[in-house]
Amino acid sequence: MPIISVITVVYNGEKLLENTILSVVNQTYPNVEYLVIDGNSKDNTLVIINQYNNQISTWISEPDKGLYDAMNKGLALATGDFVLFMNAGDEFRNSEVLKQVFSKYDAETDVLYGEVMMVDENRNSIGTRTEITTRKLPQKLTWKSMKLGMVVCHQAFIPRRELCPKYIDNNLSADIDWVIKILKKSRKNVNTGIIIADFLIGGVSKQRHRESLNNRYAVLQNHFGVVPNFFNHILIIIRAVWFKIMRIGKDSYS
Repeated sequence: MPIISVITVVYNGEKLLENTILSVVNQTYPNVEYLVIDGNSKDNTLVIINQYNNQISTWISEPDKGLYDAMNKGLALATGDFVLFMNAGDEFRNSEVLKQVFSKYDAETDVLYGEVMMVDENRNSIGTRTEITTRKLPQKLTWKSMKLGMVVCHQAFIPRRELCPKYIDNNLSADIDWVIKILKKSRKNVNTGIIIADFLIGGVSKQRHRESLNNRYAVLQNHFGVVPNFFNHILIIIRAVWFKIMRIGKDSYS
């Protein structure tokens, strides 16, 4: 069975990191290479990393230029057949997940993907991303599935490492660009039908929402063209408004 490189990026994550590490090292799937990329944390992050030193394949701690620079470092160090980013605060749904995921694998598979469960800071489940957002995971994922935004989460997207480009710098939608580039090259994309990870809501793009939207527009325009992207974003706005109306209507009857 393939080796999967699981990469955790962290900076000052002492409150989040240990549970992420445990969710990785407790996987029953045997072929896991685990890498932790720390951005020269100033809290007790390194203490936690050292506690699990024997279960981490590779770790580094040094300054970086931000999230995607750190993720590029992880890609450069990874040696597995497939890669998955499980950053500090996110966790595998259970210890059997990777075994279940790779039971769907065959030699032609270039991407395995699935669902995530959104959780709050108290680790309460809110619902899957498909259930509670406008971005629905497609049954058959292609690069054109991304025309209305990111429909699959990093924590549930497992591509073959040799297809992975570097993340573009200084762009809060670098993840969308990365996924599209991989899907343009992939042969077979397998929907595992599995909730792969718990995804902690929030994050940098949530905190810098307007900048994230501008970055997304530019990335999608680069892949889909000026005119199609303009009309696609009109659809994104209509979808968001309709979703909000439906949520308000649902809440009023609850």
